[in-house]
Formats: sequence, structure tokens, C-alpha cells
Amino acid sequence: MATESTYNYKVVRQFAIMTVVWGVVGMLVGVIIAAQLIWPDLTYGIPWLSYGRLRPLHTNAVIFAFGGCALFASSYYVVQRTSHARLFSDGLAAFTFWGWQAVIVLAAVTLPLGITTAKEYAELEWPIDILIALVWVAYAIVFFGTLAKRKVEHIYVANWFFGAFILTIAVLHIVNSAEVPVTFWKSYSAYAGAQDAMVQWWYGHNAVGFFLTAGFLGMMYYFVPKQAGRPVYSYRLSVVHFWALIFTYMWAGPHHLHYTALPDWAQSLGMIFSLILLAPSWGGMINGIMTLSGAWHKLRTDPILKFLIVSLSFYGMSTFEGPMMSIKTVNALSHYTDWTIGHVHSGALGWVGLVTMGSMYYLIPRLFGRTEMYSTRLINVHFWVSTIGIVLYIAAMWIAGVMQGLMWRAVGDDGTLTYSFVESVKATYPFYAIRLLGGLLYLSGMLIMFYNMVKTIAGNRAVDAAIPAPAAAAHA
Repeated sequence: MATESTYNYKVVRQFAIMTVVWGVVGMLVGVIIAAQLIWPDLTYGIPWLSYGRLRPLHTNAVIFAFGGCALFASSYYVVQRTSHARLFSDGLAAFTFWGWQAVIVLAAVTLPLGITTAKEYAELEWPIDILIALVWVAYAIVFFGTLAKRKVEHIYVANWFFGAFILTIAVLHIVNSAEVPVTFWKSYSAYAGAQDAMVQWWYGHNAVGFFLTAGFLGMMYYFVPKQAGRPVYSYRLSVVHFWALIFTYMWAGPHHLHYTALPDWAQSLGMIFSLILLAPSWGGMINGIMTLSGAWHKLRTDPILKFLIVSLSFYGMSTFEGPMMSIKTVNALSHYTDWTIGHVHSGALGWVGLVTMGSMYYLIPRLFGRTEMYSTRLINVHFWVSTIGIVLYIAAMWIAGVMQGLMWRAVGDDGTLTYSFVESVKATYPFYAIRLLGGLLYLSGMLIMFYNMVKTIAGNRAVDAAIPAPAAAAHA
């Protein structure tokens, strides 16, 4: 029976398990659409299995189903452990779980049917948008309510990142999803033209900045020190990192709209803030990696630390590459090419994916009364399979993207284009095969994780840890 003397691990368990389940589903769809780019007739022309419909299903599944469940699980775990308090409301916490699963299932039904707003990362139609808003308000009440009833005076830095992510995503979602319904499954955006594009990429880039960065940095600031058995390298740097990151990220969105109808000053502002963003991003990466000072030897034997530290390496690489690609002259080469796909996936597979996997490997056994996963060897295999898959994927897309950019703008002495578009597609073809191989390896790693999770849970009962007495240590 639930009491105020134990943490609410039930909702954490539910979200942690579904993180792995949706990870398998989302990455499977990603592999299918990667294969469709090599074999266009793979799904026999069935409309709801077409690339155009499965691609938004893939992005929604990996970002909001896999990533979202990981954020719910880890934030609910961390806020309880660092506050020495049970979640504010068990009922609202349960609503966030079932409500979020309903959103995911509705997305899985509507997107293949072609029911979409056609807005990047915000494709879901207005009834689902309303459900998302309701779930998110409940999430905020549970999270901030738990902080309000904390027994520890200090608010640990991971909770600052989780809190900023929760508040910002609420604002982004509500503003960008403002729409006029015309039928139950069809609406039109409240904005038009360049304004619509500007609002969309203010949302789109901050979905990356807050959903896929700030939230996962909250994970990093808790699970890296816990797994390393070391304090955060610099707590002062973590606070500076927080304020610099959340202020700067908000302004970077226009770099998605270089060379468009957006006013030139707005494009330049987006570029400048993107370049400034390099500093707080690398500050966070250095803080995470340097937490291992005095414990580097653990990387040899601890595969969970490998996931967490290598994820930070990819975070550093992606947050160097992003600002570079925002420079207008570089963007002139990279925009609309597969270089952008490589950049997105170095962040998604390398940073978000690996830090999530490392965090879940830490969490899952503890939620079921174990000290470690069923097989440490399988975690190690998963790490190497995934890392090789990422490298194949992003290297192929980088090479293909730069090649595409150069081919598209190559001109002869008479000023005519040297290559037709179809020639650039033909030249890209071998790299799509390498990308598919990388994706298959990454999916294989996820299946290994699923097996390891099932074996860890089997034969063990759910455990809710006791909340320490007030006189206990200040941190969980």
C-alpha cells in the first residue's frame, strides 16, 4: 500500500519499461524508412506505409514516445530522490502515464492515415494537441508539487533542468499548436506565411533545445555522478551552464530559415545566438566528462558509464557542428542535404539515445530490487553495437550531404548546372545502404536491451524504496 514513507516507483517503472518498448518500435520504423530510400517499392505502394507517412511516425515515436517516456521516468525518479519526498499526487502521476501512452497510440493511428498538420515535430491534430496539453499540465503539477514538499532545502541542479524543460515545452506546444479546427481531424494554423515558419522553427529548434537537451541534461547531472560514484565536477559551472543554456537556446530557431522569406536580420540573429550556444553546451559537456576525474579506470569495466560518457562526447560534437552549420556560408552548402540528417542523428542516436540507455540501465534493476541488470556482458555488447551503428550512420550522411551540396551548386563555364538532380540521387545511393546498416545495428542494440530488461524483471518483484528520515544525508 502506498504511503508517504516510500517513493512512488510504480509510475517510474511503467515509464522505464515503455521507454525500451517504444525505443524498439520507433527505431524499427526508422529502419523501414531507411530501407524505403533504397527500395522505393518496399511497401508495395500501400498509402499508410508510404515514406511520407511513416517518417513523421518515426520522429514522433523516437522523440516523444522513447525520449518522452525516458524523461518522465527519470524526472519522477530524480525529483523524489533529491527531494526526499513522494510524488505530489499518485493519481495525477498515473494520469500522465496513461495519458501519454494514449497520445502515442493516437499518433501511431493518425499519422499513417495521413491525418497531420504537416508541422515538423508538431504533426498531431488538434484533439491530440489538447490531450498533450492536459497531460503536460498534470506533469508540471506533479513535478513542481513534489519540489514544493521537499524535505531538503536545496534544489539539486538536475531538477532545474527538468523544471525548465517542463515549463518551456508547455509554452512551445501551446503557442505553436494554436490552430483553427474545421473538422474533428482537420485544422489550419493560426499563423500564415513567414510568421508561421518563424513560430514553427522557434518551436522546432527549442523542441531540440529543451525536450532533447535540457531534459536529458537533467538525466546527465544525476546519473553520471551516481554511476561514477563521484560528485559533479563543478557545481558552480552546472548553475552557469543552466542559465546560459536556457537563455541562449530560445533565440537560435531562425537558423533553420536561412535564405528564405524570413527577414535577413532575423536569420542573422538566429546565427549569432547559435554560435554563442557553443559555450554553454561545451561547458555542460566538460562538466559531465570531468566528473570522472579520479575515476577514469571505471570506464574499462563499467559499460553503463561508457554509455553515459560517450553520449556526452556526441553531445559535444553535435553542439559544435550545429553552430557551425548555422553560419550562412556553411548553411548554403549544407541546407536541404543529408548532412543535416547526419547532424540530427549524431545528436539523437549519440547523445539522446546513449544517455537514455545508460540511465535506464541504472534505473531498471533498482526499480525491481536488484543492484544490476541481468547481464553486464550484454550491456557491453549493446554499447559497441550501437556505437558502431552510429558511426556508420553519421559518417555516411556527412559524406553524402557534402557531396550533394557540392553537386547541386557545381556550374560549368557557361553558367549551367554541371549535374542534374537525379545524378546527385544516384551518387547518394551507396551511402543510403551504409546508413541502413548503421540503423540495423542500432536497432539490434535496442533489441538486446529489451531482452536484458525482460530477464532482469523476470522473477523479481517491484520495489518501492523507503524515504530517508529527515536527519539523513542531504542528498539521495
